[in-house]
Amino acid sequence: MSDHVWKAYAQGMNVLLQEGGIHVSSLLLKSYKALNMSDSEYVLMLHIMQFAQQENMPLATPEQLAERMGVDQNQISIWLSALLSKGLLSIEQDEHKEKITERYNWTGWLIQASTWYAKHLREKKKAERTKIEHVVKEQRSQNLFVIFEQEFGRLLSPMEYETIHSWLDQDRYDEGLILHALKEAVFAGKLSFRYIDRILIEWSRHRITTAEQAKLHSQKFYQK
Repeated sequence: MSDHVWKAYAQGMNVLLQEGGIHVSSLLLKSYKALNMSDSEYVLMLHIMQFAQQENMPLATPEQLAERMGVDQNQISIWLSALLSKGLLSIEQDEHKEKITERYNWTGWLIQASTWYAKHLREKKKAERTKIEHVVKEQRSQNLFVIFEQEFGRLLSPMEYETIHSWLDQDRYDEGLILHALKEAVFAGKLSFRYIDRILIEWSRHRITTAEQAKLHSQKFYQK
């Protein structure tokens, strides 16, 4: 790097350090689209913060903002109106020694961004739980298929796979209840899906939903 370039770089860095800056949370950057803010409205909010925090202008005028952003003043007014109507921005009055001053307040933006983040986290955790539950359910179903194949002494047909899925997903039979119905079929020497389905239907009529209830019901039946 030449001396000329190095001096220019050093001068530029010195100016940047003296200028200072504003703190903008990464949350505001990640959430502004979700809060229905346009890119222009987002940049306008940053300029409002810049004027207030670094240039001691708590209520920059539309003319000042238009000059800073290089757009028409009417466009600034449209963007300001939109931000105010969304509750992201407000104008407040401060009274000090009988003198009233106005300033922009972007607390609404911070609150809405925080609310969005909390909701986003809840939805993310819910999606993760659903995914885990789905994996666990699939693993349990696979184990159920293996047990059926072991009892039947052969591979299950696609139709039989579909029947088991139907018991789990449509009829909402408990897995333990299905396994107990399988045991009943084995005990009765009538190992068929039709017979197992009849057992499950019969238990359903008697409001039997768990394997323990099914065992008690079977005991009473055999005692009779």
